[in-house]
Amino acid sequence: MAQIDTVPVAGQHRGKGAFTGGGNAMHRRPMIAAAAMLWLGLGAAIPAPPPPPKVGDIAPPFEIRLIDGTRIRSQELAGQVVVLNYWATWCAPCKVELPLLDRYYSMRRDAGLRVFAITTEDSLPASRLKQLFSVMHIPAVRSLRGKYGTLGAVPTNYIIDRAGRVRYAKAAALELEDLNTLLVPLLREPAPAS
Repeated sequence: MAQIDTVPVAGQHRGKGAFTGGGNAMHRRPMIAAAAMLWLGLGAAIPAPPPPPKVGDIAPPFEIRLIDGTRIRSQELAGQVVVLNYWATWCAPCKVELPLLDRYYSMRRDAGLRVFAITTEDSLPASRLKQLFSVMHIPAVRSLRGKYGTLGAVPTNYIIDRAGRVRYAKAAALELEDLNTLLVPLLREPAPAS
């Protein structure tokens, strides 16, 4: 096995006081042991994130933190049709889809539609996100806790029906025809009895 050595810190000379010998040999052992464990695959396994929900699954619970600090739990949205839209500022399809979702939401929210725009990266500071969403109807989400995430690309959309079941989960931009096909039947369904 090849010898594993540390890279000296800038400005540090090899020799006494560096990690290569002298009085610091005790500091070198744990680093070598950790590197060897990783090389041999003996390090602690990092648990894989839970798989995202699939169409037909009962929607896993989630908690949203909006850009203004408001927290919304999925239980508070029971009986409504919910769209979770993951987007990014650099995503060209998102730049077309987000205004469309906003217009659609403004026309259908009285029918029980809720749409949440979840920013997937921090390319815009919170002040700029607030400015962008100040002219929109969709609330801006700062973070979402739960078993959701992008499905390999943005935009990613999840649609949850009034009964709390995932009815759509896909990485693709929604167009007006898609929104009508997917959402109108769900909005016509009665809310389940409590």
